[in-house]
Amino acid sequence: MGLAVAVADRGLEDQLMWISSVLRTRRAAAGAVTAGLFLLLGGTASPSVADSSPSAGPSDDGDAPTEAGTSFRTATEIEQGRKATAGASTGDYLYWSFPADSGQRPTVRAKVKLPDAARSSSTWQIDVYDGLRRRQACQYGAQTRTAGTDAGSVDLSCTLRTVRAWSEPWANDPLPGTYYVRLTVTDLETADLGLPVDTEVRVDSKDAGGSAAVDGSLAEPLVPGVAMATDEEDEDDSDSSTAVLSSLEPDDGWASGWWSDRWVWTAVGGVLAALAGVGGYALTRGPGRPSRVPPPSS
Repeated sequence: MGLAVAVADRGLEDQLMWISSVLRTRRAAAGAVTAGLFLLLGGTASPSVADSSPSAGPSDDGDAPTEAGTSFRTATEIEQGRKATAGASTGDYLYWSFPADSGQRPTVRAKVKLPDAARSSSTWQIDVYDGLRRRQACQYGAQTRTAGTDAGSVDLSCTLRTVRAWSEPWANDPLPGTYYVRLTVTDLETADLGLPVDTEVRVDSKDAGGSAAVDGSLAEPLVPGVAMATDEEDEDDSDSSTAVLSSLEPDDGWASGWWSDRWVWTAVGGVLAALAGVGGYALTRGPGRPSRVPPPSS
C-alpha cells in the first residue's frame, strides 16, 4: 500500500511539473505576440507623423527669388520650403518652377496683395504643370478665387496628387521632375489692367511613404532639356555643354527606384506572422505525455 501511494505521489508530481512547463511556454508565446503587436503599432505611427509634417527646407528666405518669369522657358526656379516673392501688374502671367520627386505630395500656396485702387472684383487662378507641360489636377485646395473690391489680398492653394516613380505613357499621373506654377488673373475689368500687385508663392511637400510606391522607375526625371544633355567628359571636349533648362533637384537627388519602405513592412509582417504561428501553436496544442510516466500500479 505504501509503495502504491508513493507511486501515485510521484505521478502527481510529474503532472504538476508538466502543467507548469506548459504554462511557462504559453506565457512566453503570449509575450512574444504582445511584443510583436507593440512593434507593429509603434512602427505604423511613424508614417502618419511623417505624412503630417512638411518636408524640411530652408527657413531663411533671404536668398529667395524676388521676381517671376513670364513663360515656361523663363520660369523662376524656387526650392521647396522657401517663399518666393515678385512684383507684377494685373494681367501678367507669372511663372515659377520647382523640383518634385517620387513619393512627395506637393502643395503650392500663393498670395496676391491687391491694389487699393482696384474698382472691380477680380478672379485669380493658380495652375501647376509637369515637366511635359501637362496641366496637373489639384487633389484639393482653392485653385481659383474671386476677390471683391474691398479685399486686400487673395489666397490660393493647390495640392497635387502623389508623385509616382513610374506610370503608363498614356496616363496623366504626376512623375518626378520639374513642375511649373502659373499665376494670373482670369476675370478683371479692363480699367483695372496694369495695376501693381505683390505676389508670394511657397511650395511644401508631404511624404506619402511606401503606400504610394510602384514597381518601376523613369530612366530620367522629367526635367526640361534633359534629353539634350551630352556627356563627353571622357573625350575632353572643351565645347561640350549640358543643355538642361532646370538646375534644381531634391537635396538627396532623384530617388526614383526599386527601394521603398514597403520592403520594411513586408519583413515586419513576415516576423509577426511567424510569431503568431508559434503563439497559436503553443496556445492550442493538446496535452502531451509527461516526460516520465509512472509504471502502472499492480
